[in-house]
Amino acid sequence: TERFMKDWISPVYAFFDPIPKIVEENGRRAHVFKCQGKGCKTTVKRYLNKGDARSTGNMRKHVRSCWGEEVLRAADEAKDANEVRKKIVGSVLRNGSITASFERKGKGKIMYSHRQHTKAETKYGFQSLMKTGRPEYYIPSKSTVSRDVRLVFARTRQRIAKMMKEYAGRLNFSTDAWTSPNHRAFVAVLVHLEHNGVPLCFPLDVVEVPKV
Repeated sequence: TERFMKDWISPVYAFFDPIPKIVEENGRRAHVFKCQGKGCKTTVKRYLNKGDARSTGNMRKHVRSCWGEEVLRAADEAKDANEVRKKIVGSVLRNGSITASFERKGKGKIMYSHRQHTKAETKYGFQSLMKTGRPEYYIPSKSTVSRDVRLVFARTRQRIAKMMKEYAGRLNFSTDAWTSPNHRAFVAVLVHLEHNGVPLCFPLDVVEVPKV
C-alpha cells in the first residue's frame, strides 16, 4: 500500500480515509476507500490487477454527489491532496462551508461565464447548493419524488375512505365552484366530520365542468 500511496497526489484522495483497507475477492486484491463525509458509509473499491488501478473516476463521481460540485471544483484548484485535506475537507466537516483560502495551481486568471448552464450543470449546481455543509444528505431524483407522491396520495385516499366507512356519526358534504383565469370552470366536493373532538374537512374530488 505504501508503494501506491506515493502516487496518490490527486486532490480527490483527500475526501477519503488516508489509508484504505485491503481486501481479497476471488484471488483479486483491491483497495477499499471509505468516504469521510459525515454519516456517509460509501466505499469505493479499486482492484490492483486492472490497468486502471490508479484511476480516480469513481472517486470523483462519488465526491461530486456526496460533497457537491462546488467543493470538488475547489479541490481541483488546490495544490495537492494534503492542502485539500487540511483546508477544504477540514473546513467543511467543521462548519459546513469552505472558509479557508488556498493556493491555486498555476498563475492563470479566474474566468467567469454568464452563459446558460447545461442540464448536467444545473443538476450538479442544485445538488451542490442543497448539500453545502451537509454532504451526507441524500437528494432523491425527480422520478423518485413523483413515485413517492403518488404512493402517499393512494395510501391517504385509502385511509380517508376507511375512516368515512367506519364513521359512526353524520357526514356533511359541501361543494365549491369557481372559474379559473383561463375561463375553465371547476367544482370541488368536500366532506366535513368531527374526529376526537376536532372538526375535519377533506377535499374528495375536483371536477372540471364541461361546456354546455
